[in-house]
Amino acid sequence: MKLPEFIPLEKEIDMLIAGSNKRLACFLQIIKETAMRAGEVYRVKWTNIDLERRTITLNEPEKGSNPRIWKISPKLAEMLKNLPKQGEKVFPNKSLTSIRNTFIITKKRLAHKLQNPRLLRIGFHTIRHWKATMEYHKTKDILWVKNLLGHKKIENTEIYITLEKAIFGDGTESEYH
Repeated sequence: MKLPEFIPLEKEIDMLIAGSNKRLACFLQIIKETAMRAGEVYRVKWTNIDLERRTITLNEPEKGSNPRIWKISPKLAEMLKNLPKQGEKVFPNKSLTSIRNTFIITKKRLAHKLQNPRLLRIGFHTIRHWKATMEYHKTKDILWVKNLLGHKKIENTEIYITLEKAIFGDGTESEYH
């Protein structure tokens, strides 16, 4: 597995979320909080979301991954509450390609407006890599990250150890959770 060439800053992901339309912002926030793949987010149904307990469940993951459940933030729960329910899917009536194209247009607009060309390098999967790297940095628990991502093999998750060391150094000053 190749290492990702770019890991954005959290503030850059947040800039994209803040500058996106309501649906795309929610789509991006789900990836940011859960590290779901874009195709998994696209297939989320309202029945997968429990707003009372603030959880999202994924029982049909991509790439043979393990099913997962995540606790979501009050912010994401509110974003989901504010989306119109137009069918069983949270993101209905659009293809994943359409969502991706909207994201590309949004990135270009914001990169120009905010004078930050780094925003152009952020993709859906880049946000997944960011989340995994940050979780490993916080916990130093590779099994936690493996389960978060739904990986079946630990070898697929080990790249986040390398990324975390490259970004944060040897860890002598980091705090463990």
